[in-house]
Amino acid sequence: MELAVIRMVLPVLVMIGIGYVCNRKQIFDMNGLKGLKALLGDIMLPVMLFNAFFTASYSIRVVVVFLVVYLGFGAAILLGYALRPAVRPYGKYLPFLLSSAEGGMLGYALYGLIVGGQSGFAAVDLGQTVFAYTVWLGCLTGTDGGKADPKALLKNMFSNKCFLGMALGIVLGASGVGGLVMSSFAGGIVSQLIGTITAPISALVLLMVGYELNLKKELLWPVAKTIVLRLAVMAALLLAANLIIFGLFPFDRELEIALMILYALPAPFIIPIFSEVGKDGEYVSTCLSAHTLVTVALYAAIAVYGMS
Repeated sequence: MELAVIRMVLPVLVMIGIGYVCNRKQIFDMNGLKGLKALLGDIMLPVMLFNAFFTASYSIRVVVVFLVVYLGFGAAILLGYALRPAVRPYGKYLPFLLSSAEGGMLGYALYGLIVGGQSGFAAVDLGQTVFAYTVWLGCLTGTDGGKADPKALLKNMFSNKCFLGMALGIVLGASGVGGLVMSSFAGGIVSQLIGTITAPISALVLLMVGYELNLKKELLWPVAKTIVLRLAVMAALLLAANLIIFGLFPFDRELEIALMILYALPAPFIIPIFSEVGKDGEYVSTCLSAHTLVTVALYAAIAVYGMS
């Protein structure tokens, strides 16, 4: 078992380390990083999300998981507003650091390394993604005095290629087209094509995580408190999700691993993209970087559980 865990954890650490060295040695600059992000965000991740939902199984359990995840993150963002004084003067963005998760850029990669596919994680990421593009993004927009305009939210949602890939996969998968295609002569061709496009995702995501690691010493105390708060909230959500889902449906180890990874992830990396973080930018960046390291440590523990 120890060797199996090392085989899963060591590549994660090595790729993050390579990314860190790439930044320090300027093997490629921020323009190169932007190019990698565009490649991932515009092509690889949308294809991966499409495939995950295209080949997923749809049932009443999927609906229950969606509701549990969506409502759980809703409770988390409300708790974040109540706990803002705990990290004063950095509490402005605490609700967004305590809710939602970086499923697209990190969750699928880590889940795939343990289980070998993405469809299991897609079942839990659906609720997270819809929450992120509705409640979470609407509230984030309002932090700078902006209005959570439904039209603007819809525009952001349907201009995001990852969301479009997921939506198309859901439509074709839930309608039965996915099953028909994958069981036909074309199924092998589709699988090979998608596999070729998405194969580098895990390595590239971890490389970028390492490149963007940025730990500010002067912010470590408020960041540490933020991470502890998030871990406590996510632990409570994981416990509640397990009790509800597996109280209603038979236990599913892969689904439980997906839930464990979901609630171990840092907050979405897109906070600085959709909000003018200003003087709080370094706090937000350091929180995301530090929690990514915590996620890797938790991933090691989840990998041990997955092998047991």
